[in-house]
Amino acid sequence: MNGKERVEEDVTWGPSGLVPAVIQDAADGRVLMVAYVDAEALAATMATGEVHFHSRSRDRLWRKGETSGNALRLLDIALDCDGDALLLQVKPAGPTCHRNTRSCFDPVDAGDIAAQQAPAPLPGQGFEWLETLWATIDARAGADPAASYTARLLAGGVDLPARKVAEEATEVLMAAKDDAMAPADAREATREALAGEVADLLYHTLVLLRERGLPPAAVIGRLRERHKA
Repeated sequence: MNGKERVEEDVTWGPSGLVPAVIQDAADGRVLMVAYVDAEALAATMATGEVHFHSRSRDRLWRKGETSGNALRLLDIALDCDGDALLLQVKPAGPTCHRNTRSCFDPVDAGDIAAQQAPAPLPGQGFEWLETLWATIDARAGADPAASYTARLLAGGVDLPARKVAEEATEVLMAAKDDAMAPADAREATREALAGEVADLLYHTLVLLRERGLPPAAVIGRLRERHKA
């Protein structure tokens, strides 16, 4: 039985057969809306991968985006500790709110022209997933070096992960120059190569921080300070 099937089985439905569903943008964690689902809506969401709700005003199944086109693609789902609320992480196809704002929690004053003309927020880049990578690296610190590459790096002291950071930084430079010089019809391949090298650099940098006992939060804090300056 997979995790999604367990969610369907373990929901504690309310007296009206509904539970609230918090809809969160998987890219950056922004809460987009809150609505209600019943067993039919949850089953339709699981089956199609597009978020469905139960419309209390119309007393029927409602697929988000069925009229606006602004559908919500389901990426992950979780129950709260009591089983009576759902958290759905999604990829939105457009503004979630019927007011054409990204989130139903974005204030829009009809008389506030500046707010109405504000530029749309940049799409999230998914940086929050680095928390998962950091947690995995941290967990590998106690693993058998013979069974884990991360554990071998950490067991090598500062020199091993630091040397890998230097190597990966050089490879990032080379991949970036290859991308800059590539013809347009080859750019897809060079972009993929650059993304891979940057991924290696980020990973090894996080391993180095773990070896030194320096949490990434310290780095984020420094970036925030410089941003304010």
